[in-house]
Amino acid sequence: MDTMKNVLVILDGKIAKYLIKRMVDLNNSFNQYDVVYNDESILQKQLPSNFTLYKFDPTSHSKLKFVLDKVIYQDALVVQSTKEDTIAVIANIRSKYRDLSFAVFDQWDLDLGDPNIKYYRSNDILSNGLVEQLPNIPVFAQNIGLRQGEIMEIKVPFGSTYAYRYIGSIGQKNWKIVALYRGEKLTNIKPSLIIKPNDTIIVIGKPDVLIQVYNAISKSTTQFPMPFGKNIYVYIDMYIQEEQEIYDVIEDCKVLHQRLRNSKLIVKVTRPNNVKCVNKIRSLIEDIENVKIDIDYYNLGIFKIIKGDKVKLDIGVVVLTYSLFQCNEAIKSIINLKLPIFKRGSENISSLKNSLLLLGEDKIYEQISPVLFDLSSQLKIVPKILDIDPIGDKNRANLIEHLQNLGKIFNQNINIVQEKGINPMARLKKEHNILQILPLKEEMFKKRRIKFFSTDTDLLSYDNYKFNQILMPVVEDIENTNR
Repeated sequence: MDTMKNVLVILDGKIAKYLIKRMVDLNNSFNQYDVVYNDESILQKQLPSNFTLYKFDPTSHSKLKFVLDKVIYQDALVVQSTKEDTIAVIANIRSKYRDLSFAVFDQWDLDLGDPNIKYYRSNDILSNGLVEQLPNIPVFAQNIGLRQGEIMEIKVPFGSTYAYRYIGSIGQKNWKIVALYRGEKLTNIKPSLIIKPNDTIIVIGKPDVLIQVYNAISKSTTQFPMPFGKNIYVYIDMYIQEEQEIYDVIEDCKVLHQRLRNSKLIVKVTRPNNVKCVNKIRSLIEDIENVKIDIDYYNLGIFKIIKGDKVKLDIGVVVLTYSLFQCNEAIKSIINLKLPIFKRGSENISSLKNSLLLLGEDKIYEQISPVLFDLSSQLKIVPKILDIDPIGDKNRANLIEHLQNLGKIFNQNINIVQEKGINPMARLKKEHNILQILPLKEEMFKKRRIKFFSTDTDLLSYDNYKFNQILMPVVEDIENTNR
């Protein structure tokens, strides 16, 4: 279900009437507009039901505070007729929202030293539009190509499932990210670049595809396994896996398929050496919609098979079982495909109560945190955070604040457990019926002969086969890869 965005619009001046008309013309059901105005003449005769009007002077802090306290706003637009009123309204907004990104109509070349304000300067807009009519002047996106919208600019909102994804992990079929702006600077595009909230990306592709991409990126909605792909892909190797293990994982995948917003469940059967088992697999999935069984008879190996199927079958998440994870070298190569992996545990997936993060390194957990809320919403379970500090020297205040903000955006209550002076793994063992979200690390697939010397909770968690887990692709050296 799509999340309604609350947008504050404060209007006055000559262009206000035309602006509100344009807003009505382009209106959709995904925004709730709270419009503050002071002049009746700017209004349309009929306004949609998602427009709420407030008539008062917005330079009054006490009056505007009443509206600001009403809901949590995700965006705002300020259009005032004087410089003084514009500055006063901005100050009133900042008294409530310190970091909210919003747009300001600017006729006076304002520079308030606020990086989260985007100024739309009337002189620049007019001059740019007029100069494009002159010969030998480069023309911007709206007037090149097929003029059908094959080039699009998309701002990535806080809470988007595309935020904290690295570009190489995003499936880009019939479209492509070609540029990224961060802090009004053009950033070099590379597969390891992390997309962050408030980044603006430039994409090219088929116009109808770009509309879908825009809808996916710009909404704070539940979409997993997107943006990696659309389908759940369960890998079966009948030579390695026991029959009951195969049947159990297919039953689990049926539950995921029914609850997640994937398009199709794909059952990939390799090395089919048991006709009875193949027929049983067919019978297990015959009663569900949007399922496909795909059999490989050529013994190409797990990496080549999944690599070939990644694009062909639009894989969003790969499902693997205990037996397959014992083939460390084969599984290790799958990391290069940058796909999430569902690691099946011994707990019954139908009994899940919580999604869980056992917090580790801040930068990595910032990347995977949106998935916690996405999956919680789709599976109808409660997100839980374990902030366990065995020594008492950790300060994760910024990460906790980030998680709390995401909780507000996804409209979910978080259960945050903060404890000091105890062993994180001992605390984790007390949990039951959880889906643990972990970063996918190459070290997980290396032999660790003396496990009790390790202090990496991600690796120790991975070695636990009690919990069902989602292993998420991450960039570990963010500082270097984002330069």
